[in-house]
Amino acid sequence: MSNSIILSSAYLAPIEYYQAIAQNENTIIEQYDHFEKQTYRNRCRILTCNQIMDLVVPIIRPKERCAFKEIKISYKEKWQQIHWRAIESAYNNSPFFEYYKEDYEPFFTKEYEYLLDLNQGLLETTMELIHLHSNVSLSQMYQKAEELTDTKDLRRSFHPKQEHTETNKPYYQVFNQKFGFQPHLSIIDLLFNMGPETILYLK
Repeated sequence: MSNSIILSSAYLAPIEYYQAIAQNENTIIEQYDHFEKQTYRNRCRILTCNQIMDLVVPIIRPKERCAFKEIKISYKEKWQQIHWRAIESAYNNSPFFEYYKEDYEPFFTKEYEYLLDLNQGLLETTMELIHLHSNVSLSQMYQKAEELTDTKDLRRSFHPKQEHTETNKPYYQVFNQKFGFQPHLSIIDLLFNMGPETILYLK
């Protein structure tokens, strides 16, 4: 187990993201970088009965570049209802959805002003449900990779369009028979399907 890592903020982050947290003592979440399109900062991937689906949190586009912590969520469309219905439809038949759904559903009714606050709330709740006891904190300033000391820079290590050289070890998924095992999904895919065994999988 290494000393510490730094990650970008993520919305219902992929399994690999949580593996990185589980396998390190300290994790810093970057809040001073700039928002980038088509990243896990405001999207996650789930497996539905038809296909892999990206759930995207709409944001209010800032007029000028600003720190990620200042990015606000847009509620012009009813994205919370759309996301929760998709999650419910995808995982209603999974072994542990009923067990965990009351922990997640409030995130899709409460309106968070800032994307960072939503992401952090989901991260903290997920870590608690998984029983993942790692030290997580927010960055205090932006530092370039070469300026980081004793901290591994993983801020660009997890990206939806990134080609993966490694794949997740297969685990049970609701639609295994239809699609075969699908890797690189949101942590909720693992949690709803594997429940208490999630922490063993991550470590």
